[in-house]
Amino acid sequence: MAILKFRIYWEEDEAVYRDIVTKHQQTFHELHLAILKAFEFDQKHAATFYKSNDLWQYGKEITLEKYDKAYKVEPVLMQEVLLGSQIADPNQKFIYEYDFTKSWKFMIELINVDKEGSNKIEYPACVRIEGIGPSQYGTKGIIDSRLAEMEEKYDLQPDALTDGFMNEGDGDDGTENDDVVVDDSDDQAF
Repeated sequence: MAILKFRIYWEEDEAVYRDIVTKHQQTFHELHLAILKAFEFDQKHAATFYKSNDLWQYGKEITLEKYDKAYKVEPVLMQEVLLGSQIADPNQKFIYEYDFTKSWKFMIELINVDKEGSNKIEYPACVRIEGIGPSQYGTKGIIDSRLAEMEEKYDLQPDALTDGFMNEGDGDDGTENDDVVVDDSDDQAF
């Protein structure tokens, strides 16, 4: 049983990605659900995969269902297509689109193939998370109640602004210091 490891990049920020491992005989529908779970998206919207190449061009469409749109070539359904059947290249690429109204796009790249899987993993599984993923509906990220509490704890009080700080030109004792010499020359030694 071959294990496929895919890296799924958010199109707008390549630093935001998830690594998902699957069995080669699992379907695109199972990968679709794993991607939604990894990026914390719901399952309420339309979705489709496109087989792609190194230039990220759109190829064969593998869709969740047939939609009311014009197709150049009739798509195949995610539930019917095994992942391994669409791997023609050790760096095979796919484009994944979710929620056609919001147009969420993810770039998928096969990054590893292992001959054996782990008995400890239930496939498909997200094995690596990098970056804060996009929020499907609104804001998400480090701005939460813990950050707000930390900000409140370290907020400066009005009298703290001058406590122990000097104005420009003040000496060490807080008095004006006219003996300060500033060298504005551009000579810098490295």
